[in-house]
Amino acid sequence: MNDADCIAFLQWALPQLDMRWPGFRKVRRQVCKRIARRMKELGLETVDQYQAMLADAPDEWRVLDAACRITISRFYRDKHVFDVLGERILPALFETARKEKRPVRCWCAGCASGEEVYTLAILWDSHIRPAFPCVEFDIVGTDADPVMISRAERACYAPGSLKDLPPEWLDQAFDKSDTEFCVAAHHRRRVTILSQDIRYEMPEGPFDLVLCRNLVFTYFEASLQRAVLERIAARLCPGGYLVVGAHESLPDGSDRLQALTSCREIFQYLERLGYVPDGS
Repeated sequence: MNDADCIAFLQWALPQLDMRWPGFRKVRRQVCKRIARRMKELGLETVDQYQAMLADAPDEWRVLDAACRITISRFYRDKHVFDVLGERILPALFETARKEKRPVRCWCAGCASGEEVYTLAILWDSHIRPAFPCVEFDIVGTDADPVMISRAERACYAPGSLKDLPPEWLDQAFDKSDTEFCVAAHHRRRVTILSQDIRYEMPEGPFDLVLCRNLVFTYFEASLQRAVLERIAARLCPGGYLVVGAHESLPDGSDRLQALTSCREIFQYLERLGYVPDGS
């Protein structure tokens, strides 16, 4: 299967999975390799044969759907976002939670192998917890890929996944072996990893902070984006925050989510229309 054949196939198949081809353009080779392996398993030589099989075997669409999951991730991805979270957003959320005598709750949707959830856990333990020793930080990570779930639970990573981290974190937050870095146990204890497909299932809210980056608003069709965003917003606390990817935008109809002027990837959930977030 050459690149042109795979592109044509994805442009045909993705809309039937409520996904959008433009989101896959730059990462298509990851998906094409999986499809090629699947065709080999089935003894099929051409994309046309696989397409014909999909017409006759509805269960194969689930296999194809799984092949379209993009699993690119690393620690501290998009440094500016985590700088703003650490310097502004998390301290404000913890101050509110301290006054209300409750934990801060965070959900990372599409957490892949766990780099994002552990970035938040380490950020909290290293820089914020000393100022709020009586407030807990509960982090839930969800993903639909069982391989990614297993890796997230193990929490051990190759050096390439850590290249964006502040250098001091490597010594302070990880146990190092010959080939990998494992997140220290005291950072892992506040993280829960769940197997969930965001299209069909979400953890119970409310959440002060939701990270949904490089998933819904990159790969899903607009109508599915709107439906998922509505369910995410229903799980946000008034004044809570939604974080999206650096190259993502929200679909129409999301008026109550206002981007911060200091970081366009972070949106605050407005208590009422016309309300302007403090210090945005």
